[in-house]
Amino acid sequence: MRTPGTCTTHYRGGAIFTSDTQPWAQSLIVEAGRVLFVGDTAVADAFAADTVVELDGALVIPGIVDAHTHLVGLGESLEQVDLHDATDLAEIQSRIAAAAAADPAAPRIQGRSWLFSSLRGQAPHREMIDAAVAERPVYLHANDNHSAWVNSAALAELGIDDETPDPLGGTIQRDAAGHATGMLLENAVFAFLREKLDALTSDADREAQFEAALRTYLDAGVTAAVDMALGEHDLRAMLAVQERHGGTLPMHVAAHWAVYRTGTAEGDAAAVDRAIALHREHTGPGLRIAGIKLFVDGVIDSCTAAMRAPFADGSQPEALWDLPSLTAVVTRADAAGLQIAMHAIGDAASALALDALEAAVAANGPRAERRHRIEHLETVDHATPLRLARLGVIASMQPVHCDPAIQDNWRAMLGDDRVERAYPWGEFAEVGATLALGTDAPTAPFDPLPNLFIATTRRSAFDPALEANVPGNAMAVADAVRRATRDAAYACGWEGELGVLRAGAAADFVILDADPFRDGPETFLTTRVRTTVVAGLDRAAVTAAAPDQRS
Repeated sequence: MRTPGTCTTHYRGGAIFTSDTQPWAQSLIVEAGRVLFVGDTAVADAFAADTVVELDGALVIPGIVDAHTHLVGLGESLEQVDLHDATDLAEIQSRIAAAAAADPAAPRIQGRSWLFSSLRGQAPHREMIDAAVAERPVYLHANDNHSAWVNSAALAELGIDDETPDPLGGTIQRDAAGHATGMLLENAVFAFLREKLDALTSDADREAQFEAALRTYLDAGVTAAVDMALGEHDLRAMLAVQERHGGTLPMHVAAHWAVYRTGTAEGDAAAVDRAIALHREHTGPGLRIAGIKLFVDGVIDSCTAAMRAPFADGSQPEALWDLPSLTAVVTRADAAGLQIAMHAIGDAASALALDALEAAVAANGPRAERRHRIEHLETVDHATPLRLARLGVIASMQPVHCDPAIQDNWRAMLGDDRVERAYPWGEFAEVGATLALGTDAPTAPFDPLPNLFIATTRRSAFDPALEANVPGNAMAVADAVRRATRDAAYACGWEGELGVLRAGAAADFVILDADPFRDGPETFLTTRVRTTVVAGLDRAAVTAAAPDQRS
């Protein structure tokens, strides 16, 4: 029955992939921001509609849910020098020098997404950047986002000298003489670089970056996202933007509060308690604080992941948390009903994360609904997939990280047969674990459609001619789309509301200009978004925002 005073729109005659139990439909009827009907056009034509939109066979899918991203960071990255496709040191130097020349008044230069392989075996050093830009601080964020390369002026701005001690869980790299080289790893990035840059960024700029990320995602067909590692500065920006949008946001946003190891049980507990308070305070319909994010280890590219066997260079770093400390935090958060997400890239790290979750379940007892997650899972031991499935832990994966174009250094750092089980999505699916797909932007490109190309082919979205990366783990097109919509929504507690097109669900969907189901996964590389609809409204309407508040 039609609700009086509401506008009904019939999207008619399309190829509508619902991500639901009945996967295909021809027509979609929207009323009051919700799906009123999805099914055959012959049935839908019997409904009275105020507006009819002829799809002419176009593909419609549910709005993409990016299950793992960093929203303010994405907006910030859009302003930085893109170094992802810089092939050598000379190109990196040229781009940052050009950026400095183009904006002489900029107090500092930031670049993003440089690859270790672009240095062709050389170790990053501050003097390499000094040769291009010496008079202003330069901060170059690596593609893994867990390491940064800075020049001498940036080290001075950060207050780092040869005597500065390494922070807990981080490394200031030094040469044989003990001089800081300009490379910062793991918590040295967060404790020094991130804190300094956050302090130097105005609230207005941060709010504008968040608005830019929302617009960028909606243009790309993303209607919901989970911010993984929210902190005080970004929270303040999100809440300010939410207020300007009338108490909600142009797209659905959930977040996990970042909890870093403090070195004391009291400090760790206080960090969890802050997350518990925010979880109870921010429940939507705008921003929702879902739980906490823990970094159990680092990354493979800089040899900071926790591995059961050494890296090719013989190093074998420990995890960032020991089991007693990690278990205490996980147990406290689980008891409060928080969703726990743990960054675990190395095989030892994911095993440690599962150990902590098992201990928390034993301590806190049965509960009707637990929905914890492990992020990345780039390498795992043979027991992890089954343990994950048995505990109901979600495998949160980012196909874009296994793009063959960025794998040279990753593979070299492992240097053995572990590379043949890289990013083992198929192993998780085989044992019945839930996979949720995201991008980890700005660590990786935000666009969901090339991400789906990689998921379905294991080939490179940057250079499709490259050999596929362990192609046996590729997904079918339907599976990949479901994992980027329905399963990603489930991973964020949005099941039944987002990620599916069924009667009663939010009318969030995307109309595409091509059909990878029909024409093959290669089509994901050329497909463009025709229209993004959120709560029944075209994205042009939902992003009508207050004026830019940047001073």
